[in-house]
Amino acid sequence: MQFQISSELIDKIKFLVEEKNNDELLLHLEDVHHADIAEILTELSLEEATYLVKLLDSQKTAEALMELEEGVRERILETLSAKEIAGELEEMDTDDAADIISELPPDRQQNVIAEIQDEEHADHIVELLRYDEDSAGGLMAKELVKVNENWSVTGCMSEMRAQAENVTRVHSIYVVDDKNRLKGRLSLKDLLTAPSHANIRDIYIPNVDYVNVHTEGEEVARLMQKYDLEAIPVVDEMGRLVGRVTIDDIVDFIKEEAEKDYQMAAGISEDVEADDNIFKQTRARLPWLLIGMFGGLGAASIIAGFETIMITFPKLLIFVPLIQATAGNVGVQSSAIVVQGLANGSLRDNIIGRLLKECSLALVNGISIAIIVFIISTYFFGTTYTESVSIGIALISVIILAALIGTFIPIILNKNNIDPAVATGPFITTSNDVFGILTYFLIAKAILGF
Repeated sequence: MQFQISSELIDKIKFLVEEKNNDELLLHLEDVHHADIAEILTELSLEEATYLVKLLDSQKTAEALMELEEGVRERILETLSAKEIAGELEEMDTDDAADIISELPPDRQQNVIAEIQDEEHADHIVELLRYDEDSAGGLMAKELVKVNENWSVTGCMSEMRAQAENVTRVHSIYVVDDKNRLKGRLSLKDLLTAPSHANIRDIYIPNVDYVNVHTEGEEVARLMQKYDLEAIPVVDEMGRLVGRVTIDDIVDFIKEEAEKDYQMAAGISEDVEADDNIFKQTRARLPWLLIGMFGGLGAASIIAGFETIMITFPKLLIFVPLIQATAGNVGVQSSAIVVQGLANGSLRDNIIGRLLKECSLALVNGISIAIIVFIISTYFFGTTYTESVSIGIALISVIILAALIGTFIPIILNKNNIDPAVATGPFITTSNDVFGILTYFLIAKAILGF
């Protein structure tokens, strides 16, 4: 039966913590999964959560800490001593430990690393901290199983058992030479069925997908998705095997990138959590709001410049919100498709084709919407035939222009090594508002002969 976290359970744990009934607490949480422990910690106060982390076995709480939201985890870590944090890190894989360390202030990082008893584990963490967190080096774990190509089948078994003790999941067995350069991978079936006197070089598979320590996380994710890999080895500039990236790390990376892109698309310029302070959230949102404000002022000044035509044809003003909303929606739709194509690589060699397709879609959609608006404006808003025609033609033109803007801006940003996800937010909407209003009134002025 699936474990259920109920309000009664949370109240019970709160009561036991208050009473400091450690035996009963340990009994209640003995067989609880670390993911459920993380959910329980989230429901407790900071003092209660800290008490529980200190009470439970470090192996369980280390995994639970990795499941917590970053803001919650930071607050709990602030209450722990450097020695207590080091105890948690020793139970983690090196990649997870490095992630935890990177969230601490620099001076505290040094204190925590100094408290780690396993020197090799500490050295591995320090090594991982040197890499960009969104690169293969920053995502990889040092724990893996590898064998030398010159070993015999019988001789490598004991070495593999020793290595496997530190590995949570053995996805692959890698083969290296005497200089630790990656040569290939070893099939467990081939290892078990090979003659005992055979050497590893006689049975290993030389073809193996790998990435460099500086390979971007997006490229690592693309390769693992394309070849359906559970893990991929990481090599340095000399081709030496230095770690592996596993599927769980890539899933976490993709989730974090998706959250960042969603926030950027919504006009939030830095990574924030719902419980971050007002100053941090304001700093993340205000820049885009200011861009939207200046865009709105620009659109207002354009409307003011066509004041005389609106006095003569006042019903044109009724359709300004329609022009702005349609242009914004079309721009966001086009940019979203382009950003997706840039992310999965399907757009690399087909930019012209995508541009033509977006223009064709914009033309078809524009004509369809223009016909509907023509009928509604004529029979429900009482516009003249000429006014309705000018509104319809302007709407078609605005939709095509918005599609072009939504297509070009992500491509231009990507060419300049700027995250194209920023294009799907207020930047697209604001630019389409300004150019859409300008196009609308210019076309109306030309057709109405004003």
